[in-house]
Amino acid sequence: YCWDVDGNKYIDYIGSWGPAIVGAANDEVNAALIKQIEKGTSFGAPSELENVLAKLVIDRVPSVEMVRFVSSGTEACLSVLRLMRAYTKREKIIKFVGCYHGHADSFLVKAGSGVATLGLPDSPGVPASTAAATLTATYNDLESVQALFDANKGEIAGVILEPVVGNSGFIVPTKEFLQGLRDMCTAEGAVLCFDEVMTGFRIARGCAQEYFGITPDVTTMGKVIGGGLPVGAYGGKREIMEMVAPAGPMYQAGTLSGNPLAMTAGIKTLEILDRPGSYEYLDKVTNRLINGIMDAAKEAGHTICGGHISGMFGFFFCEGPIMNFEQAAAQADTTKFAKFHRAMLEEGVYLAPSQFEAGFTGLQHTEQDIEFTIAAAKRAFARI
Repeated sequence: YCWDVDGNKYIDYIGSWGPAIVGAANDEVNAALIKQIEKGTSFGAPSELENVLAKLVIDRVPSVEMVRFVSSGTEACLSVLRLMRAYTKREKIIKFVGCYHGHADSFLVKAGSGVATLGLPDSPGVPASTAAATLTATYNDLESVQALFDANKGEIAGVILEPVVGNSGFIVPTKEFLQGLRDMCTAEGAVLCFDEVMTGFRIARGCAQEYFGITPDVTTMGKVIGGGLPVGAYGGKREIMEMVAPAGPMYQAGTLSGNPLAMTAGIKTLEILDRPGSYEYLDKVTNRLINGIMDAAKEAGHTICGGHISGMFGFFFCEGPIMNFEQAAAQADTTKFAKFHRAMLEEGVYLAPSQFEAGFTGLQHTEQDIEFTIAAAKRAFARI
């Protein structure tokens, strides 16, 4: 739960935009942090805890043979972009309209998340030369990707995408789309990167790549692996990761990268998630939540579509299905969403305040929380 400055209590389905998968103040995570604080918060040097969390990540994530910790998802994505360029000796990248990979210059071209919410096509301050190296394709549309490869032969370093979109609302890829990207990158000598900052360890133990059975070359991570503390990571095939200094020539470093507090919270969070039934419970409560909300909407005469994978969900006020950001922007009734969001706040339910953001559940959500939310949704839909 969370409380506002006036003391109003809300059931929280934002969860710090994803990290709080075991709660924002989990007793076990807090206890581990307090114990570590007594030893020190940061030393500017590798620690044993970094190795422990690295082994947990490598054990779980199919694509990761080596991993480097950083301090945010943005830092992970900008670092992996440099890595893709260093490895291939090419400069151009392909991203997808509406996908958000942090606020590095190269990614603020037709981005999602707050950029989409505020209706900003691109961000001022990004040099035209930088933007020119970022090519954009349409999510779930392989032809748009192939056209870019054909028009830029031998120039594309890699393709980066959210394997389940959470920054344009909740949008699920087709298996054929992900497999097509895998095959295309292999054929073109480009690096395939899954940005799993949001999906990592949330939709499956081994992230989206395990869920869909498609293995990228490199992966970015964050959120859940920091247990609520600032963290990011990127990892992949040993051959590619050995480009990173000091093993290779591509430089990247950070004072607080892999600091013992973030590592401690991440280790404890993954330990909790590894307990029997954790992911089954996430799927159970999220399935009940999203279907309850959609049923309530339809009963009140509202058009809605949506879905979930494990502890990640979303819905749009339109017929659907929604396969990409362009469809979401053209079809979703954002005015109705705003009214619904305000009505749910009045009912004590805190949803993401944008049609273009996914929602999150966690192990802290009880079945009573879910039923309360569905009942609140019925009242909200009746008056909007």
